[in-house]
Amino acid sequence: MLVRIRPGAELTGAEREFVECLRALSSTGLALVDCRVGDRRLGAVVITPRGITVIEVKGFRRRQSGLLALSAQGEWTISDSPLDLDVENPHGLTDRVEHGVHAVRVALENALQDSRHVCGGVVLIPYRGVVVRPARTALRPGLDVLVANTVDAHELQIYLEGFSAGPRDWTIDRVRNTCTALGLAELAPNRADLAEDGFQENRPPPTPIPQQMRKPVEPTPPPVTEGSRGKLASVVVLAVALLGVLVVFVVVGAALIRDSPRPRPMSETTETTTSVPTPASQVQCWPFQPDC
Repeated sequence: MLVRIRPGAELTGAEREFVECLRALSSTGLALVDCRVGDRRLGAVVITPRGITVIEVKGFRRRQSGLLALSAQGEWTISDSPLDLDVENPHGLTDRVEHGVHAVRVALENALQDSRHVCGGVVLIPYRGVVVRPARTALRPGLDVLVANTVDAHELQIYLEGFSAGPRDWTIDRVRNTCTALGLAELAPNRADLAEDGFQENRPPPTPIPQQMRKPVEPTPPPVTEGSRGKLASVVVLAVALLGVLVVFVVVGAALIRDSPRPRPMSETTETTTSVPTPASQVQCWPFQPDC
């Protein structure tokens, strides 16, 4: 990692050890130490291929080891004892980092540059041989606290490589433009040094999706609204009515085919005769004729 220190800077013991940690890291990045952005003095501004982080570096006044705890009320303790840092007010570290992040974002926006991928962190430098855990904890989104020294800088390296999930958009030209936007053009390395450290000349192309991983896009059916439902019901009713009319025509046609319109012959008809009773023969009777 490239490290550039402001000319004439007077670094504390913790800041000098922090510089040694950065120079020993194999990660790609540019650290601008003890710089001024606007009206604020910042411990360090680190530019990586994925973004920018503003760091405040503080050391311990005495050997303290144990479990680091940060409360919501701003109390920093280690194994239930107050944290003894080389700063008059440890509780103001959070505000100091947030103000530094704000100053960097304002400077980038004034230069019409993207200011989204800017984070912040506090790096605590304990005495060598002292163990402080956890080595990294989050105060809030975009603001972390790390413990690192030249003996153990593993968490610091992990943080600098992954504090931003953005793409690797910081190319050689963008790094130099960022330094100019922050008013730190005199600290910007030349193009050859940035390329040797790992910064790319151009943005890498987007990674293509493998063919087997692509899923066919299924067409989305149009949403069914109340109007379309009414139209669908009307079509169904009309279809049923037409089918009923068709059935009636078929039945009538079949009946007409079975019943011929020609009259049947007399031989096919059956006559029914009714016998008329013959009247009895009348007998002429005379007066006083017996049996009459």
